[in-house]
Amino acid sequence: MELILEQVGASVLIVDAVGENRVAGLSYRGTVLRYADLIGSEINDGLLTNVRRRQIDTDPIYVVFTSGSTGIPKGVVACHRSVIDYTEALCKALPFSEETVFANQTPLYFDAPLKEIMPTIKYGATVYFVPRQLFLFPMKLCDFLNEKRINTICWVVSALVMISSFGCLEKNPPRYLKTVAFGSEVFPRPQYELWRKALPQTAFYNLYGPTEATGMSCFWYADRELAPEEPIPVGQPFANTDLFLLGDDGKLAGADEAGEIYLRGTCVTLGYYNNPEKTAEAFVQNPLQNHYPELVYKTGDIGKYNEHGELVFLSRRDAQIKHMGHRIELGEIEAASALHPDVKRACCVYDADRKRIVLFYVGTVSPAELISFFRSYLPRYMIPNECVAKDSMPYTPNGKLDRKRLQAEACGKENG
Repeated sequence: MELILEQVGASVLIVDAVGENRVAGLSYRGTVLRYADLIGSEINDGLLTNVRRRQIDTDPIYVVFTSGSTGIPKGVVACHRSVIDYTEALCKALPFSEETVFANQTPLYFDAPLKEIMPTIKYGATVYFVPRQLFLFPMKLCDFLNEKRINTICWVVSALVMISSFGCLEKNPPRYLKTVAFGSEVFPRPQYELWRKALPQTAFYNLYGPTEATGMSCFWYADRELAPEEPIPVGQPFANTDLFLLGDDGKLAGADEAGEIYLRGTCVTLGYYNNPEKTAEAFVQNPLQNHYPELVYKTGDIGKYNEHGELVFLSRRDAQIKHMGHRIELGEIEAASALHPDVKRACCVYDADRKRIVLFYVGTVSPAELISFFRSYLPRYMIPNECVAKDSMPYTPNGKLDRKRLQAEACGKENG
């Protein structure tokens, strides 16, 4: 919080009772206003008219902070134009309407709730905000979905895996779901298949996109059965969004070749707030043309196209390691572990100091059995040096897998 307040140079904070107590423990010296006092204030129409008269669509609409690989928050600045464009593209790709009833899963300080809030405003649809504690009790969570007749969810994979892992799809399935969209992480194939089997009439969509491109940028509609070892594609870009893949040589990746994903279009945000150095690293001139200024977003994600012409996410560039003389995508090891029927969730990290690949997983298979399983799917140099069984995985407040915590545990720094 200190880093964020310093970065934005906030002159005013609006707080509730809990927030007021938190601010008291910070070094913030600006104006603190209580929300409870503000809501009774008279509206100054003259001041609002003056503000709105000068507004343009490239003005910032929000700054959302996301923690990168360094752990230092970066404030992504989105504008009105990109959010409206994202809303229109998302609603064109997915079957939202005034009949849609959303269940929001992610906190409002994140950008993910745009998927529910903006279509709700556009169509006059309905959105319920799921009490956070329900995500600790999957059966009660399914009760909530049925009680509110939720027909559409756009959730991170972790939330869906929690429901399927505890057998809720058999005992208490969400009966009204018509659309299930998932993203932010790779959906383990066994868990994905459980959902498809339990809800055969439901439409499933895999979404992909970084915060720096406003929200999700690509989608895949699950209109075909996947081959047993085939990863779930992220499909094609949204309308008015383009992407390309560049190899290490700076040239366009060929067929079935991996490359870094670059995004271009209205979706690309304005950069990082008060952080020109990091902005210059990620928001770059389009390397495919130098005839006029055109900023594109360099995602740091590695992908390739499959035989159907669909984009497939492989891994983060920072999840690419050099081990025993070989370049390895840690995501490929996680994908191989997902093929085991008794592995519910997995996360692979690298202990660079000791040159060890460590796989953490939740499942009933023993570490020795899992190592033996890998011998049929991975070359010897990719087989983890250690497999660690866990009762549950750690998650960030946004519901994503907490890879940094597992990285620290693998390196023996969990208390550091």
